[in-house]
Amino acid sequence: MTPTAPSPGLPARIVRSVPGRLVIFFVSAALIGLVVGRVYAGLGLPHGDIPFNEVTPLIEALRLLPIVLAYVLLVRSIESRRLTELAPRKAVPHLLLGLAGGLAAVSLVTGALGAMGAYVVDGVNHDVHWLGPILVLGVGAGVGEEIVSRGVIFRLVEEGLGTWAALLVSAIVFGGGHLWNPNATAWSALAIALEAGLFFGLLFHVTRSLWVCMGAHAAWNVAQGPLYGIPVSGFDQHGLLASHLQGPVWLTGGAFGVEASVVTLALGSTLTATCLAVAVSRRSLVPPFWRRRHVDHG
Repeated sequence: MTPTAPSPGLPARIVRSVPGRLVIFFVSAALIGLVVGRVYAGLGLPHGDIPFNEVTPLIEALRLLPIVLAYVLLVRSIESRRLTELAPRKAVPHLLLGLAGGLAAVSLVTGALGAMGAYVVDGVNHDVHWLGPILVLGVGAGVGEEIVSRGVIFRLVEEGLGTWAALLVSAIVFGGGHLWNPNATAWSALAIALEAGLFFGLLFHVTRSLWVCMGAHAAWNVAQGPLYGIPVSGFDQHGLLASHLQGPVWLTGGAFGVEASVVTLALGSTLTATCLAVAVSRRSLVPPFWRRRHVDHG
């Protein structure tokens, strides 16, 4: 007879529970952040709100380090599994797929607004600073926000409460996180939650790849700002195309940018519905834990 493995004790069950892992991630990220902050200060790097153009690869790397290390610690040490959602062999093809999709999506929105006379190109800027905005809007937002919103919040909530709850919680957190941006409104936060929070959650669900989400997120931001010259989540941009938005706020998104436009909301909702259709066809939507128990014992 094969001996059965002893069941884990209460402390181990607490640590491995969904709430336990959420707490461990955010606490470890904060603690690592304190250490990295000392290193940051010791290197004499600038503090406070640094203009995008002045952000260097070292600054952005130190900003992301606590999130990345805390996630690796969570997955490898607490969950004792491989980082399949960030598998190295998937990095190039999945990143390229995400980048292409993000560029195509923002180009569709910009093209539609241009056709309606709401997006107007005034000329070309030849003095665009690419590196800083790409680091902040592309690498920083793409890596940091996707790890937190999809890798941690969506994935863990889905494991416990199911896919629908994970979509709702992660979308609320993602949209709410943009409330403190310049020119943000309640509508802009709601729009981001609906068009991006739900879509990226389902994109991660159907691909189980953070690389795809990171690429799409990064390309969306960089195409909006450094390329098309549109404000990104309320932050004004000096893009390759000198442009301006004109027309009613519900159409253009106003000072917040096209992420608060009904055109973007329509596209995001279409993409969300497409991913949902894929999930339904695969029957991959995860029920909450109490329904799973009922099925297991049925």
